[in-house]
Amino acid sequence: MPKMKSHSGAKKRFKRTASGKFKYQKSNKRHMLTNRSQKRKRQLRNAGYVDESKQAVLEKLLPYGG
Repeated sequence: MPKMKSHSGAKKRFKRTASGKFKYQKSNKRHMLTNRSQKRKRQLRNAGYVDESKQAVLEKLLPYGG
């Protein structure tokens, strides 16, 4: 059986944690930051975790963990 290919877009955006969850960087932190509050910008620094309902989809896109 040949190796499965990982989805290139998902590979760049998600990393699997040791517990098996997927971690990603939140959006809206690139430009026009003067319009956003300090609180919003501070919260966007932290990583986001994929919801349980989307976990199965990402496991198909990243068969080897990403």
